Amino acid sequence: MEKKKVAVPLVCHGHSRPVVDLFYSPITPDGFFLISASKDGSPMLRNGETGDWIGTFEGHKGAVWSCCLDTNGLRAASGSADFTAKLWDALTGDVLLSFEHKHIVRACAFSEDTHLLLTGGFEKTLRIFDLNCPDAPPREVDDSPGSVRTVAWLHSDQTILSSCTDSGGVRLWDVRSDKIVQLLETKSPVTSVEVSRDGRYITTADGSTVRFWDANHFGLVKSYNMPFNVESASLEPKLSNKFIAGGEDMWIHMFDFHTGEEIGCNKGHHGPVHCVRFSPGGESYASGSEDGTIRIWQTGPHANHDENDALPGNGPAGKVKVGDDEVTSKIEGFHINDKGKNEEEKAIDI
Repeated sequence: MEKKKVAVPLVCHGHSRPVVDLFYSPITPDGFFLISASKDGSPMLRNGETGDWIGTFEGHKGAVWSCCLDTNGLRAASGSADFTAKLWDALTGDVLLSFEHKHIVRACAFSEDTHLLLTGGFEKTLRIFDLNCPDAPPREVDDSPGSVRTVAWLHSDQTILSSCTDSGGVRLWDVRSDKIVQLLETKSPVTSVEVSRDGRYITTADGSTVRFWDANHFGLVKSYNMPFNVESASLEPKLSNKFIAGGEDMWIHMFDFHTGEEIGCNKGHHGPVHCVRFSPGGESYASGSEDGTIRIWQTGPHANHDENDALPGNGPAGKVKVGDDEVTSKIEGFHINDKGKNEEEKAIDI
């Protein structure tokens, strides 16, 4: 009897608590990379293609809610419940800068030119830090109607996007005037915002709806209601012909962008899916869950395997396998803080 073909993901272990954010770097001369944020307080860097663990950023004293890599994949940033946003050297794992806030930092994003870091959180304030002048006070935008949940850059760093934890919609701010210039209206608070790599679309998830907006004229292009509450959605980056969504039902669903028809469904997580993201080439996508794992799923011809096949885990608890030359420069010198985790790690987790 022919074995049933099923999708078998690469399972990335290592986090001890829920994974709440994922971010892929663009393709660099050394390949592309995946960084993850977790409530365990220790962001992790991985080879984006294989899922192999490269290193762990040690230094936060509370849950890490957001993480990102700059355009070159050389620096990382993270926002935490310890009231800080940190800038990291992605080659060594060292903390380069730590920016103090007055409350929990829920979101952070590098500008396209990599010179600025945008943060937002429970203070209801957007801050723009100049990484070339780290001692200078940040620019502040105080008109957010609620706690900031997500932030992103648009239009070659001329526009900022933000959504709030307790109110619907995505607000677009003009960086020059610090004023809201557009509101993308949604019925529920937006939990996920993604700007497509070609700058054409803004993908949002709110409640049980995934929406696609024209990033230049801000009109609603597509809107699809899901049979489950969605926490995160991501558009395929090359052809923009399909998208993925994950949420409370623990599955990762794939849909046709043009029709909204479900064309795939992958099961494997043992808790709600908090974040999903396509890799920069669209050949795979990653999901992060309440169960503490990251799963990388293939979208190409090698996506399916015989049932009962098992792909090995590749977290820091086991042997770190590094065979690809393109990530050598990342791995050399990257340090792991082995002092162990102390009582400070039990800090704020909201």
